[in-house]
Formats: sequence, C-alpha cells, structure tokens
Amino acid sequence: MDSDGPELERLSQDECLRLLGSVPVGRIVYTRQALPAVELVNFALTNGDIVFRTDDGGKLGAAIRGAVVAFEADSLDFEQRTGWSVTVVGQCLAVTDADELLRLRGIGLVPWAPGEREHYVRIPPTLVTGRRLASPQLEVTDHARRIG
Repeated sequence: MDSDGPELERLSQDECLRLLGSVPVGRIVYTRQALPAVELVNFALTNGDIVFRTDDGGKLGAAIRGAVVAFEADSLDFEQRTGWSVTVVGQCLAVTDADELLRLRGIGLVPWAPGEREHYVRIPPTLVTGRRLASPQLEVTDHARRIG
C-alpha cells in the first residue's frame, strides 16, 4: 500500500465507544421471525450502554426476549475515502425499572421516527470492535454527545 494512501487501523474499545458517542444514528441487527432484520435507530450512549426508544414492534420483542443483537454505527467521508465503523454485540434489554425509566426520560432522547415510541431499550456492550480507514495526515475530531 502506498504510504501516502489510507491506512486501516483496528480501534481500541475506548476509541470505539468515543466514536460511537459522536454520532446520533446506528443500525440494530436482530432476529425477527427467524430472519435477520436491520433497522436504523437514533440512540444515545449513556453510562456505556446504547439506549434507544421504540414502539411495540420487533425491536421491543427482541429486547423482551433478551436476544443477543449487534449494533453498528459509522462515519464516512466519501471524497477522502476515509471513515470508521464500530460494531457492538450485546444482550438487548427492555428497560422496565421505574427509576431507570425516569432517568432515561431525562436525557432528551427524542425518536426521529414517527409514532409512539415509549419503550426504552438498552444494549450493554459485551463485544466491541472497530476499524478506521484514515489518511495519515487527517485527524478525527470528536463531536461526542455522550450522555451520562
């Protein structure tokens, strides 16, 4: 590979979580009716966990079952051919504790999708992996919106 070209870097868990906290949208990958499903969700990273709101549909069903899911977020610069991708694997959990629900309602996580999305779902990271494709001269800036 040309030394002036992009370099592929494996990211530490801390860097993965920092980058994950810098974007508002990711993809949850779960099983729905024995088939893989991928859905875009806006989320917050709070106390190290991924949290999003949902309706009574498939994602909530996965959370109620405590299914193991994947969550992916990324940021790309198509012009520079650079970017990063972080994948988290963890158990999807419906938040039911009254005190925790009260705290989560206070973080300002507003669903982007239309309709009632009153259920909170959390994914505590069990496995975190990430890669960055970057030009040696470019710096990644942190626009973190960590909450918690």
